[in-house]
Amino acid sequence: MDITILFKACVKTVRTTNKALGLKESKPSLPKSGPKDPNLATAKEVVKQITHLQTFLLENKAAYLNVLNYLSTNKTMTEVDREQIDTTAEKIVNACTSLIGDYKKEISKLPKSKQKEEHYQNVVDSLERYLKSVSKIYTEAKAIRVKRVLETHKVAKLETIGGKGNLELPPVSPPPVDIEDQLSVEEMQMFESENEMLYNELNSTSEEVKQMESKVVHIAELQELFTEKVLQQEQDIERIANNVVGATSNMRDANEQIRQAIQRNAGLRVWVLFFLLVMSFSLLFLDWYND
Repeated sequence: MDITILFKACVKTVRTTNKALGLKESKPSLPKSGPKDPNLATAKEVVKQITHLQTFLLENKAAYLNVLNYLSTNKTMTEVDREQIDTTAEKIVNACTSLIGDYKKEISKLPKSKQKEEHYQNVVDSLERYLKSVSKIYTEAKAIRVKRVLETHKVAKLETIGGKGNLELPPVSPPPVDIEDQLSVEEMQMFESENEMLYNELNSTSEEVKQMESKVVHIAELQELFTEKVLQQEQDIERIANNVVGATSNMRDANEQIRQAIQRNAGLRVWVLFFLLVMSFSLLFLDWYND
């Protein structure tokens, strides 16, 4: 049963009573937030860098992909600018990956509770997912750009081949006149062989462009997979580093125990030698005494 109306009436009655008695309403005090965690400063810096990269890529994506300048945008970009964007994006991605790895190593060395450890692990996972999503934007844009560049080269090559063919064709006669009647058998064979050669060249060019497009798409997929593997290997490297530190500590303890064992063995040898000397002198004394 809904008692919202009854609850509102009770609240209004209490407020009216307090106002009539001259009592002030006390506002509920919200709990103050605890002290800020200084260990999250690096994570915030990484988020800031990734956000800057995402904003930069989204702002320049249209101009970056406008290879043929067919979009009516105010921003124009040359190939040098696009190469500069590629270099900057790769540099930021590598720097963020390195920062995340250093942050994981720094967190692993801190004394923390289980809840804190789970919290830091969630922070690291969120950073890796965020970086992966932004890297995917860059790799997809780069793949589309390379594909459009290849299409541009293909169109330019086709236009060049077509221009050469037009230059070699004889002047066209008026429509009523049959061109085949004006050409000899040798000329017809020459044009047929030339047309066949152009057709084969166009087919081979088209096949090469298709192969290059498939290779570019495959390279983009491999680059994305490589980024994922790099992020996954950070955990393996961190685990190996922890194992190395543990092995070094165990070796130090083992060396200390070996040193103590050697000292104990040396003391035992001294006591045995002392016992043998005492017994030898005792035997010599007894032999002299008996004589």
